[in-house]
Amino acid sequence: MPNAVGAAHLRALTPDDLDACHRLSQQVGWAHRREDWALVLGLGQGLAAIAAGEVVGTAMWWTFGSGHASLGSIIVAPERQGAGLGKLLMQGLLDATRGRSRGLIATEQGRPLYAKYGFEPVGTVLQHQGPAPAVGLPPLGPSETLRLATEADLPVLAALDEAATGLPRAPVLSALLGRGEAYVLDRDGVAAGFSVLRRRGLGWLIGPVAAVDYRAARCLIAHGLAARPSEFIRVDVPAPTGLGSWLTELGLPEVDTGLVMLCGERPAPPGPARLFALVNQALG
Repeated sequence: MPNAVGAAHLRALTPDDLDACHRLSQQVGWAHRREDWALVLGLGQGLAAIAAGEVVGTAMWWTFGSGHASLGSIIVAPERQGAGLGKLLMQGLLDATRGRSRGLIATEQGRPLYAKYGFEPVGTVLQHQGPAPAVGLPPLGPSETLRLATEADLPVLAALDEAATGLPRAPVLSALLGRGEAYVLDRDGVAAGFSVLRRRGLGWLIGPVAAVDYRAARCLIAHGLAARPSEFIRVDVPAPTGLGSWLTELGLPEVDTGLVMLCGERPAPPGPARLFALVNQALG
């Protein structure tokens, strides 16, 4: 397949490109920090579209197990949009992830392009963000404890996450443990859910959150909000969780939505845990 459009061509994205990636995301209004780019590149692989020696487009993928890949960080410089670079990057992503099912979260603007490559809508993600509303620490039940996770909890977190997503994401969780605070909600000494609170973008992000029920998820998210009063916080929640209306009522408004699109077979979470908040809209 072609790997060039006009004067632009593709090559592998490397850590030397992080400054260029950061500048490019600023050009399109993303709040990513350079550190946010470093995290996602360290967990996956990417493509850079190069023209006149400059990075004018990016696309990344992350593989989970032998059967699935998440696609994201797809950007084309504003002055280059409409020139075929989006198609070039998408073809590069599909070539790199051949033989896997693929998932991504699209804007309405990007939906027509992804549909041309066989992606179909399967859900919606709600983006809630703003200054953390004043919420008290949630009351715990008599058999419940909420504690800070350590690296020794990684197998427990990975098992809950895989139960919720159907994907083996232990390396992602290990990286997040090194960059933020993870909390575990125990019931009768057994983990019923976990959350991660970390720096990202304009402030803080709560996610992922995986839990066995709605109440546990609310407790974990409320704890994250209470931990950073009045600071900027973002939470991305799948619409079916029902958390969107609760977050809005708390005072953390919905500011945008993303369309979950899939090409191929959808991962089958075994449960009983569910995913209540995303790592981010690239990794899911």
